[in-house]
Amino acid sequence: MPKGYIIGHITVTDPERYPDYVAKDTPILEAHGARFIVRGGKSELREGTAGERHVVIEFDSFEAAKAAYEDPDYQAVADIRRASADSTIILVEGV
Repeated sequence: MPKGYIIGHITVTDPERYPDYVAKDTPILEAHGARFIVRGGKSELREGTAGERHVVIEFDSFEAAKAAYEDPDYQAVADIRRASADSTIILVEGV
């Protein structure tokens, strides 16, 4: 079965508040089987446009990634991200 991924490209606009999102989203996503593959770190943009911070989260399936993103507890925490960062979030099926 193909794996599922949540990919985020994020530019933090409120560095005082954003860490609260990171602390609260982790246990919720991990309860859905999340494995953080990329979470910040050095990056180099070579083409196109993207945020300053990049996140890749792996799940056992696309459906598991979708369930994690749609979890009401996650959506409540995601409001912190939405208020403290500009972000693009993509759900992807992969190998």
